[in-house]
Amino acid sequence: MNQKKIFKEFAKYVSFNILGQIAYSCYTLADTFFVSADIGTNGLTALNLAFPIFCVISGAGLMIGIGGSSRFSILKSCNETKAADQVFTNALMLVLMFACAFFFTGLFGSHQLVKILGADSQVFAITNLYLKVLMLFAPACMLNHVLQSFVRNDGAPSLSMAAMIIGSFSNIILDYLFIFPLNLGILGAALATGLSPIISMLVLLPYFIRKKNGFHLAMPDLSQLKGNTGKILANGIPPFLTEAASGIVMFLFNSIILKLSGNVGVAAFGVISVISLVVIALYTGLSQGMQPLLSRNYGAGNREHVRALLRASLVTSILLSLVIYGIIFFYAPQLVAVFNREQDLILAGYAVPGLKLYFTACPFIGFNIVLSTYFISINQPLPAQIISLLRSFFVLIPVAWILAHFFGMAGVWLAYPATELMVFLFALTRKT
Repeated sequence: MNQKKIFKEFAKYVSFNILGQIAYSCYTLADTFFVSADIGTNGLTALNLAFPIFCVISGAGLMIGIGGSSRFSILKSCNETKAADQVFTNALMLVLMFACAFFFTGLFGSHQLVKILGADSQVFAITNLYLKVLMLFAPACMLNHVLQSFVRNDGAPSLSMAAMIIGSFSNIILDYLFIFPLNLGILGAALATGLSPIISMLVLLPYFIRKKNGFHLAMPDLSQLKGNTGKILANGIPPFLTEAASGIVMFLFNSIILKLSGNVGVAAFGVISVISLVVIALYTGLSQGMQPLLSRNYGAGNREHVRALLRASLVTSILLSLVIYGIIFFYAPQLVAVFNREQDLILAGYAVPGLKLYFTACPFIGFNIVLSTYFISINQPLPAQIISLLRSFFVLIPVAWILAHFFGMAGVWLAYPATELMVFLFALTRKT
């Protein structure tokens, strides 16, 4: 395959996945917009307190989906069909195990989780309701991520994108119907979010009915189970931490902000968080688009194509960052106003400068996600794991506490770009 064909395929996969991720992130925007319109600042606070758990659920689905499908793609490119089917089977077994843990925790332990997340008496009830429903739908959310990842790596990125888009836009429609005509409030927002992955999987169903899928359930081979599980999780930890990092950032920042500025500050961070999820989704779309191509070419031994794809991904990341930050810098007041229907001046006073400081992280987020996915795709999970752990734990946590202590809310907003910059400098030292 020549370079021209490689870049054409790269453009196809990346554009499909970025469009799909934009649509996927739209349901978070819809939840936030409709809840803020219906409930106001307390609704924004409740969503932001509960959303770290949703990020963990989604991250677990991506961990199994991307970790399993990248391994599947490498094996398929080596014509090891039976081993590839075992990877898919083991991935579904992992989904069952994780999904049960989330489901039963939501059923019996949501009250305790809401306390840990920091909800006070003013927002406790609505936070608990939203969180419980989200966790009960965790099996559908995780299975949807896994099926989309395998379909994408099976050579059908347009179908994966279509499923993501249709599921996401159905969530927006259901949000409106449940919250306003049916007057279900925050319960309606949770139900809409929970039902959207089910609709997404229905879009994928004909692919399996018509037997177009190149991956199949197989009788579990116990001799391969341990090895496959380890490789799926090893390759999947970086995308899990990329997604879960959003939740960790929310939880950590919520804790700090509650002490600095109370519920209104958390609501302001809720606006920044929901925009952050869209921004992360764009870079995730880029990384998910490049991953099948990198894995396939690496498995086939085409090292020159692998390097060309990495360069194209980094250039695309830079262009995305310029566009994203330009929009945020020049339109910050308008973006905040969309989610501030009560026209709370204190909330706007926190959120507008916060957006401009927080998203100076954009170019470094993109580089870190691209490099992490690159290492996964070439079957070198350790550097990707280190990058992801630094971004989500070992650098972020101390930086956030130190900057918040010395600079207050400005320090909170600057902690994220400072972390991403330091991790990027580390990532540059890794051999690519």
